[in-house]
Amino acid sequence: MLVPRLISSVRLLLLALSAVLVGTVPPMLWAQDSTPAPSSQAAPPAAPQPVQPQAIHLKDYSNPRPAFPHMLQPYQAQQLAQPNLGNSPRIDALMRDGKIYLSIDDAVALALENNLDLDIARYNLNIAEADLLRARSGASILGVNTGIVQNTPGGGVGGLGNTVGSGTGGTTVAAGGAGTGTNGLVSSTLGVGSPITSFDPQLTGTIQLDKNETESVSLISPVPILAQNTYTADFGYTQGFQWGTTLTAGFNNTHVTTNNPISLLTPQLGSNFQARVTQNLLQGFGFLPNTRFIRIAKNNREISDVAFRLQIITTVDQIENMYWDLVFAYENVRVQQESLTYAQKALDDSRRQAQVGTVPPIQVVSAQSTVATDQQNLIVAQNNLQLQQLLMKNALSRSIEDPVFAEADVIPTSTVQVPEQEPVIPIQDLINDALQHRAELVESRIDLNSRDISTKAVRNALLPTLDAFAYYGGSGVGGNVNPALLPPTCNPAVRSCFSGTSAPPPFANGGPVGYGSALSQLVNSTAPDKGVGLTLTIPIRNRLAQSNQVRAELEYRQAQVRQHQLENQVRIEVRNAQFDVRQNRAAVQAAQSAVDLAHQTLDADQQKLKVGLTTQTAILQDAATLTSGESNLVSAKAAYEKSRIELDRATGLLLDHAGIDVADATRGQVTHLPTVPYVTPRQDAVPVAQPPSATQPGEQM
Repeated sequence: MLVPRLISSVRLLLLALSAVLVGTVPPMLWAQDSTPAPSSQAAPPAAPQPVQPQAIHLKDYSNPRPAFPHMLQPYQAQQLAQPNLGNSPRIDALMRDGKIYLSIDDAVALALENNLDLDIARYNLNIAEADLLRARSGASILGVNTGIVQNTPGGGVGGLGNTVGSGTGGTTVAAGGAGTGTNGLVSSTLGVGSPITSFDPQLTGTIQLDKNETESVSLISPVPILAQNTYTADFGYTQGFQWGTTLTAGFNNTHVTTNNPISLLTPQLGSNFQARVTQNLLQGFGFLPNTRFIRIAKNNREISDVAFRLQIITTVDQIENMYWDLVFAYENVRVQQESLTYAQKALDDSRRQAQVGTVPPIQVVSAQSTVATDQQNLIVAQNNLQLQQLLMKNALSRSIEDPVFAEADVIPTSTVQVPEQEPVIPIQDLINDALQHRAELVESRIDLNSRDISTKAVRNALLPTLDAFAYYGGSGVGGNVNPALLPPTCNPAVRSCFSGTSAPPPFANGGPVGYGSALSQLVNSTAPDKGVGLTLTIPIRNRLAQSNQVRAELEYRQAQVRQHQLENQVRIEVRNAQFDVRQNRAAVQAAQSAVDLAHQTLDADQQKLKVGLTTQTAILQDAATLTSGESNLVSAKAAYEKSRIELDRATGLLLDHAGIDVADATRGQVTHLPTVPYVTPRQDAVPVAQPPSATQPGEQM
């Protein structure tokens, strides 16, 4: 009879315990995270639907999914959106008659919306948020990749030697992650310290039914086969706190029936519980060693923001360089076409003059050779233009599978505008701007802060482990007196039935005691279990902790030297960029003067040719000089604009000077069209019907 009642009681206990834990534990102890979750996360879980492509980074993954009112939500996988591999509508708005009329402002806007390097880097923002959520649970962090993604071919990016420096932690792992050393895996001490108990409460439970029959081989065994049925229901609770305290509680229940005639009770009910609080007093004491992962994860989240800004700068720098390469290729085709036109006209004139005998036939051969050379130069220029167009379309789109887009020509509609007077800014002001705005230096400063936190935690880990603990518990027993111990006609409730060595249970008169009575004994001091104590662990020699502490200090000093080296490098890059601006401006002026002289010389020789004072060969030489001069001028202007871009990159002001909204770049939806300085529209590249603005609805110009 007691078995069904026990099972029913266990069920009621389970329901009551679940209600208590769900109703009272989370408001006080649940994950120790008071950050409110977005209201959008409180929607009930719906049936799985096809996930539409969207900007994954618009959701903050540092907040946990709430357990209320949907208790199962924390244990369900989140459906993440598929990557958006389609191009933004801005591309279609710029296409006219199978051609893409592209200004540099539109090129930058398209890159912010479609460039895959930026798309890849955006995921690091969410990865850093997920790592912060992991740290808030008390677990160690995994690190965030904060390096620069540069998988878009074409367009070298600034710095000395046209190379791109990586972010804090390298291009494969975050600060505090792992990098590949010379002889294998090299780990950092960032995050090393005392063990941390999970801040998320953990419930454990065991329900077991065991039926055990054992053959007796003892001469004094009262029965040949000893049968025992045991029903177990155990529950446990564990949680750590950010100040170094650990709370554990255990609640155990058993129900045993046996055919052993010498057992006092059958069935026998047993319950016990114990609550224990442990506080670290030396190693692991205080907030800093126990929240080090949370602090470092927050720093990594900040680094990921700075690293994404650096990624925007790098990508915009690359796109602008590619644009001026495209402009040069486009202008060079025009120059080479004009040269071929001059050469073809000279060939036609030489043929007519040779027919009348005014020039020797060898001049016709010379003119034919010039035409062939110019045709070759034109083919090379056209091929280079097609390559630059292909590279530009790839850099400004997520996909080039559309045949119309893939075959469309890209017509640059912006050209360089060289200011009449170069702005004069003292070099020290430029250096100060760079030291304040360069993303690499900001990353380095945040990384130093993380290493300082880790160093303090490592110092704490040098201490012995001294834990103070206190506990309180109780136990209760219930059941029926074994009928085998009583005379056949005896009433178990009568104490006189017991004689000899037999005695009734100490808590009753020999009658049955229910499960409720056994539970009441846990708290009425029938059989209390309480105490306090200290646990001391002293590692002899302590070499592991010493090694970690020394290495952490060395890594911190190394990071300080690296930051100083970065500052020196930034100073050199700024000075070098300013030198390049001056040099390339002088090159533009020299090339412009050479073109003007070539034009005047060609015009003068053409007038001389009309009166027979010069030859067609001289005209061809003048045309070649003009072609070379115009090509040099286009190249010099492109180099000048690139040097200005490099100066903005070196000072960290590229986004500010180009009017780029970082929030737009983060969303991948440009609402404010960039305005790149020192450019002007090309009048000869405007389509017949001017395309409407490529801004999105609600965009402000």
